[in-house]
Amino acid sequence: MNSTSPLFSNFPLPCGVTLPNRLVKAAMEENLSNHNLEPDKALWNLYETWARGGVGTLITGNVMVDHRAMTGPGGVVLERGTSLDGFRIWSSKAKIAGGKIIMQINHPGRQILSKLGGEVWAPSAVPVDIGNLSKLLGKPRAMTEPEILETIERFAKTAQLAEEAGFDGVEIHAAHGYLISQFLSPLVNRREDKWGGSLENRSRFLLEVIRKVRASVKPSFIVGVKLNSADFQKGGFQFSDAKEVISRIQTLGVDFIELSGGNYEAPAMQGESRDGSTISREAYFLEFASEVAKTATVPILVTGGIRKKQIAESVLESGVPLVGIATALALNPNLPNDWKQEKPGYQTLPEPNWKSKTLKGLANMAMVRYQLNRLSQNKRTTVKVSPILRLLFDQIRLSRLTKRYRNWMKKN
Repeated sequence: MNSTSPLFSNFPLPCGVTLPNRLVKAAMEENLSNHNLEPDKALWNLYETWARGGVGTLITGNVMVDHRAMTGPGGVVLERGTSLDGFRIWSSKAKIAGGKIIMQINHPGRQILSKLGGEVWAPSAVPVDIGNLSKLLGKPRAMTEPEILETIERFAKTAQLAEEAGFDGVEIHAAHGYLISQFLSPLVNRREDKWGGSLENRSRFLLEVIRKVRASVKPSFIVGVKLNSADFQKGGFQFSDAKEVISRIQTLGVDFIELSGGNYEAPAMQGESRDGSTISREAYFLEFASEVAKTATVPILVTGGIRKKQIAESVLESGVPLVGIATALALNPNLPNDWKQEKPGYQTLPEPNWKSKTLKGLANMAMVRYQLNRLSQNKRTTVKVSPILRLLFDQIRLSRLTKRYRNWMKKN
């Protein structure tokens, strides 16, 4: 067994917590909550499987801070009044092999499926533009000042409850076109008050969320931020904006910044962009991350397309200390242990050769979710899947979960 790779060296965070290795299971949307929008056996099994596979830190898929605003119908919600029992089991299963568990906390803003109903809020009333498929998403309205302040408080409350439930930290999701990312984007945030206009005003919402979260948890509790390196849209959030936001947030007690990119309109996190810029097929955001890491005073985590051990090692060589892996761990949850034993261990899913970037993105997500579903039932993963069939079956499953969510909303 060869485990001399720097990938398996431990890593201290600013808050004093030491991560057992440099490999981080990045967030993927699981849609595996129970009918009460809480974690149960499916998520417990899935995270125990990853924990035993050798990854040092696990970041959960989206946990929503408001039950009225969901990224998907099978999502998990943690807010005032939620029972913590299932969350306590989830955190203990994820730490069964000595690793750390970080809860990703999120609000979707305007990226809410219209079928779900609920509150579709955004900084401004600018709908998502994904061509013919735009009507799948709800029509947003601009948030009022009290709604902005309430949502900031919700992030802090969810973080506090995560700590109570035994999680080691939270990651504030400020990427991929969700609410915080919408505040940062000049394309979506057209406000003329203190929450919009200049980059200083557009980043105010994120800064307030970080301050409130940090103040509501212990100093030793990990607080991370997931940020777009860019949203890959003309006139949108640019690399230079990201650098400035990083310089602002790194002074607020943040323990790491995860760099990703894109949104529903330009799914760069899946290797697609809208402005014609090319993204390499592996380690999509590494160039930007290694540039940022030279001057950042907090650790940088980079995610996006990393499947091979030598690519993961090249991330560390470039000066970025933490490596985020998503799809590759959905296909092989034992990947870190395989790398320790010098086994290649990576597989790839079929690539849908379709014109629509949105449909391709949905098919990719459906194929990954299928693997997560299998792992949650203690079944083996498989790359022998049809993108079109998986997309179809995923839509059927999501429509069933949508019905379940709408019924739950009527009762609550």
